[in-house]
Amino acid sequence: MTIVRSLRLTAFVTMLLALSALPARADGFITPFIGYHFGGDSSDCASLTNCQAKHTNFGVSIGKMGSIFGFEEDIAFAQDFFAQTPGDQSSILTVMSNLMVGVSAGPVQPYAVGGIGLVRPHVHASLNPTAVGGDSNAAGYDIGGGVNIFLLKNVGVRGDIRHFHTLQDVSVLHLGSLVVGQKLDFNRASVGVTFKF
Repeated sequence: MTIVRSLRLTAFVTMLLALSALPARADGFITPFIGYHFGGDSSDCASLTNCQAKHTNFGVSIGKMGSIFGFEEDIAFAQDFFAQTPGDQSSILTVMSNLMVGVSAGPVQPYAVGGIGLVRPHVHASLNPTAVGGDSNAAGYDIGGGVNIFLLKNVGVRGDIRHFHTLQDVSVLHLGSLVVGQKLDFNRASVGVTFKF
């Protein structure tokens, strides 16, 4: 069984268990978001505030939240994830199944998340024949938190910071030796709009 199939099965079972544990009055939500990566192995941004060249990421979080516990599926994509050399392209895709703990009443609703899923970096070296590009699938986890501020009953603004880490070594090779047989480690800051239903 491949890693991707194992992750899909794990995410599916986790989702079923989480949804079965939610109370009947759980609210569904969808949050499209935009943000950037910083720290660790991400490109050009050493820290959240000291970042001259932010590379945009975007994605969506979909889930259900009960009075305290919930479940979320978080999917995000970032272009130019690694430091670039002329002719190279890089990106990273994350798909995480998360359990949530938080406050789901009132206009200000803080939460914490943690889960497992897929981290898929990609490098394509189009101009440099000595560079090696490729994809690599790895199991990983994320942990973090944020806050939803609901300006209307079912529409709010979300701020979120998460840490991502692969559980396996990832080999994405190119001339600049971006990642060669090591674990990926990075953070993501994002803002989004939450729609409850």
